[in-house]
Amino acid sequence: MSRLKVVFILASVFMNNGNYGAPLVLLVFGEEGFHYAIILMVLQTLIMCTIGIYFAAKGGGSSGQQVRISPLKDVIRVPIVYGAVLGIILNLLGIKIGGQMMTAVDMVSDATIPTIMIVLGMQLAKIKLSDLEFGRVSLAVVFRLLLAPIIAYFLTLPLPLDEMVKDILILTAAMPTAANTTMYALQFGSRPGYVSSVTLITTILSIVTLPILLILLV
Repeated sequence: MSRLKVVFILASVFMNNGNYGAPLVLLVFGEEGFHYAIILMVLQTLIMCTIGIYFAAKGGGSSGQQVRISPLKDVIRVPIVYGAVLGIILNLLGIKIGGQMMTAVDMVSDATIPTIMIVLGMQLAKIKLSDLEFGRVSLAVVFRLLLAPIIAYFLTLPLPLDEMVKDILILTAAMPTAANTTMYALQFGSRPGYVSSVTLITTILSIVTLPILLILLV
């Protein structure tokens, strides 16, 4: 798989169903729907921290070369997966973390989103309109905002799920590109300008596409 295809996957497949999708689901479907959104958010986070990092690392390097499967080493180094496993073990054993440790964890957690937004803004500030790849960016935007929810709709049709759950799956599939992808692209040199452009444009356009989708769903 070429580097361009890998970066396209990074920019178009992973959606922002955490700090964007979950609150929207809460607003539309209430507390019951919010529980499903949280489950999807956790699954999405684990996927991004494994498969997402794999594609980000695989898309790094010089623009003309074919990429190889060595990025698996980068996935193994990611601490969040081990942290999730440790959290599950502690939960099953009924072990509670002390107050001071939780305070430190909360402080790091509270700083995560602002840090991502700052990095995204710094990356966008470097982009010139003359350097913007309108064709490739448009393709990723169309896939993320239009094709993804359509695919989700047809995938949910045969599933024995409640209609609300199906609607939540379709809605979260229509979310803009996750901001974390810019962090990954920047870390591994996977064309961060392209990825951050897709993130920005999908987020802006989602102001229009999501209300239309909600009208169709609700």
